[in-house]
Amino acid sequence: MSFTVESLSGDRSEQYRQLIAQAEALVAGEADRVANAANLSALLFHALPELNWAGFYFYDGTELVVGPFQGKPACVRIALGRGVCGTAAATETTQIVPDVHEFPGHIACDADSRSEIVVPLVHRGALIGVLDLDSPKPGRFDDVDRAGLEALADVFLATLGRS
Repeated sequence: MSFTVESLSGDRSEQYRQLIAQAEALVAGEADRVANAANLSALLFHALPELNWAGFYFYDGTELVVGPFQGKPACVRIALGRGVCGTAAATETTQIVPDVHEFPGHIACDADSRSEIVVPLVHRGALIGVLDLDSPKPGRFDDVDRAGLEALADVFLATLGRS
């Protein structure tokens, strides 16, 4: 199977609609969460501008453990409530951080990261993990990104019910 990351056009909300359609096509018929997380990480990394990391951390019942991603090597384990990822997981709310250096307890896995957005992944009431995107640009993420990435997380979560 060959998949091409299509260029996004229109305003940012429209670009996310196009990205969601690409994501749905990419995971169609596939139930393996690692395969889907890997492909969605690659899609995000190549489709969205000004990213230096895009990927998943999975909750193992105790802490977050790095999953498929695109970017520099990452922190392997993150405690719930620690850093942006751990905060998103513990609160089950999306975290948008315009300047990671101002976030209490930020974990600097990549010194080039300046802003971050983390979407919690909750399936049937249970924490599965988080979707994490970092940027070298301060203030890179906003509510348009929140809505788009939460919708993309829903595409990923919908694959978990497949058998």
